Order: sequence, then structure tokens, then C-alpha cells
Amino acid sequence: MGAVETRRTLTPDDPTSPGSVVTIGAYDGVHRGHRQIIAEVCRIAGERGLRSAVVTFDRHPASVVRPESAPLLLTDLDQKLEQLSTTGVDTTVVVPFDDARALETAEDFVTEVLIDCLGVKVVVVGEDFHFGYQRLGNVALLRSMGEEHGFEVLGLSLVGLDGMPARDHEQVSSTFIRRALARGDLRRANAMLGRPYEVRGKVDRGDGRGRKLGFPTANVRVDRSVLLPEDGVFAGWFERADGSVHAAAISLGTRPHFYDDGDRLLEAYLLDFDGDLYGEPVQVRVVELLRPQQVFAGLDDLVEQLHRDVDAARTALA
Repeated sequence: MGAVETRRTLTPDDPTSPGSVVTIGAYDGVHRGHRQIIAEVCRIAGERGLRSAVVTFDRHPASVVRPESAPLLLTDLDQKLEQLSTTGVDTTVVVPFDDARALETAEDFVTEVLIDCLGVKVVVVGEDFHFGYQRLGNVALLRSMGEEHGFEVLGLSLVGLDGMPARDHEQVSSTFIRRALARGDLRRANAMLGRPYEVRGKVDRGDGRGRKLGFPTANVRVDRSVLLPEDGVFAGWFERADGSVHAAAISLGTRPHFYDDGDRLLEAYLLDFDGDLYGEPVQVRVVELLRPQQVFAGLDDLVEQLHRDVDAARTALA
């Protein structure tokens, strides 16, 4: 697989270029449904001697258009680009999404981005795709413009976990992944993603309570724009800045045994590890929910449960 070109500026297409097969979307999560669309883009591009391209956005469009109800992210921009680089696509174009872009008509977007910058020959999107000002752009509009400007449009059915067209509630989608994470259903969320759910952040210095209990934890500060799963204790993997990966028992929640301030924390106890992690940028991959968050009668009960959590995490990750 060759290196992926990432374009962050909209420049005119090279007139000697053969043209592009393009898909467009927020691509939050780069889940299995997204990958199936991109695989079709790459297949068509390979058959016709064209470039394959993904057009995505820096800032989720909903965060600009309806910030009060915008979804939390499954992947930040860096994660999204890393995942897109594993799909086999030739080019990823990152379009800055701001107030001006939110007011742009679908027709202008097609002309500026797809035609002028990418020399589009084929557009591949989900059949429910909408874009442009007030989401007035859709597959029908793309087909109408394609007839005028000489490009084809394929609207694909959304698929289920088996890769086949599926009914609404069985489809693989960013929305359904968020819902699964919100109820702690890591198995379903990870099945739709095709990988363990991952969040990133830096290790902050905590209050040292875990160390006093014999379970020193790394307190990971995750950006508030990123979705965290339902409160609970999880088994997962903890990747350090040096690339080393450690099995971990992960606690996510408000620590009700000690505080009632409502501040959610992600704390990871690394199995069979003793070292200083403060200030490190890390990646935490959440594999399985072990138990919900709970309040204990005393510290002895809490410590006993922590031992059981570590054993359960070790078993889950074996």
C-alpha cells in the first residue's frame, strides 16, 4: 500500500491528471460501513486508471451548523486521517468547515471541490447522503450535476455487520456506534468499528489515591469533544508514546466513593507495570465492559473489588 496524499488546501486539479473517483463525508469513526464505500471507490479507480479520493472535513459539520446538538466525536482529526490512510485510498482532501462553508450551496461545493480540485469522474456515497447549505444536496442533485459535467454517481445502500444492505436499526453507522458506547455495549460498538474504540489524551497528575490503595493509575485527560463510553470499569489496552502497549484495567466515571463533583475521569491501571507516565501523550483502546461503576461500603471492599477487576481484565485480554 503506497503513501496517502493528504491535501489541506483546495488547489486546482492538474490538467494532465486522469481524474478521480471520490467519496465525501464526515467519516467520523472510519467504521466498517465507511470502509466498504471506500473499498468501492478504490475498486472503480483501479479498474479505470483513476485516482481514489476521500473528501472529509476539519470540524464535524454539525458542530458548526447545530453546535447545541452536535454529536461527540468518535475520532479526532488525527485519528481519522490515520484510519483513512489504512484504507488504500490515494488522496484525502481535508476541507475546513466554518460558518462560510456552512452557507455554501451544494452546487457550489460540487463545482469548487469535486470538479475544480479533483477532476471528478465518479462519485460514490451512501444513498442517504446529504450535504451543502440546509443539507439540500443529495444523490439526486449529484446525478443531475453529473449529467451536466460528465461524472457518474453511485448511491450505495447502507450495510450491516455482514456487509450486506441492512434495515435502519441493523445498519453500521456512526450514530449507532455512539449509542452502543453510551450504553456500555463495547462488543457491538467495536464490531461496527472493526477495531477497539480508542481515545487519546495526556496523562495528568492525579490526587494519588490509587497509589495509596496499591493501584497506581494513569489519569488520562481526553478532549471534551470526544465521546467517552458509559461509566464503568473496562478491560483495554494502553499505548505509550514509545509505542509500547500494556494491558490495563480502565475506570471511567466520577469516582462516587470519593467525590460528588460530577467530573468524569479516565483512569488506567497498567497490569505488570511500574513507571512514570506523567505528561505522556497516550492512546487507550477500550475492549470490554467488566462492570458498572458502583459505590462501596468502605475502602476494604473497594480494594477487594479492584483485585477482582484486575483479574477480570487479565482474563478478558488473554
